[in-house]
Amino acid sequence: MSIKIKQLPETERPYEKLELYGEKALSNAELLAIIIKTGTKEESAVTIAQKILSLNPKQNNNLDFLKEITLTELMKIKGIGKVKAIQLKAVCELAKRMTTPLNYRKVKVKRPEDIGNLLMEEMRLEKQELVKLILLNNKNEIINIKTIAQGGINSVNMTYKEILSEPIKIQASKIILVHNHPSGDSTPSKADIEITKKLLSLAQAFDIELLDHIVIGNQNFTSIISELVTKDGEI
Repeated sequence: MSIKIKQLPETERPYEKLELYGEKALSNAELLAIIIKTGTKEESAVTIAQKILSLNPKQNNNLDFLKEITLTELMKIKGIGKVKAIQLKAVCELAKRMTTPLNYRKVKVKRPEDIGNLLMEEMRLEKQELVKLILLNNKNEIINIKTIAQGGINSVNMTYKEILSEPIKIQASKIILVHNHPSGDSTPSKADIEITKKLLSLAQAFDIELLDHIVIGNQNFTSIISELVTKDGEI
């Protein structure tokens, strides 16, 4: 039988510990226990939180798995009913939204890292491949970001017409293409490279500059334009 939270010294109880020492002093299990609020007759909220953490397939301190875990999986844990499972998923979504900028407009792009950092949290854990088009003005300031295609795990269907129709319509002078690899590996495929080369040519015909095509992985990204310049010296 686990020790009840009330049996712990006040300085070791999650609520009191946060109040005394701040949220950074708490373990992942203790933070989850605060969200869970109450345990069962047999187990404390901290013990239940530890069971949730044990669902992490990688068995490390990374909490990314909580974004993918389902309500059904959470509710299989004794002490986690529908309400608590929904609360946990809501907190995960709030955390995700907190890392997503509310307004992209007027963000100035100076290097590939600017785009990698901007969209990493939003795209790195997507199970499907997404293609986003970033529209910029002649000062390299973002005008808009649009999702233009969505596919399966390993592929997505899109046409050059779909890519170029939006910048032509709003007279955006520059664009950046971004897509994710659900595998987590940002290494461009042969198809990614061929699409980039052809899009460069087609965009130029409409006086549109393709600044880059960036592939987002899990905590990594690759600039295809930079790769091509490094490899060939010129595109």
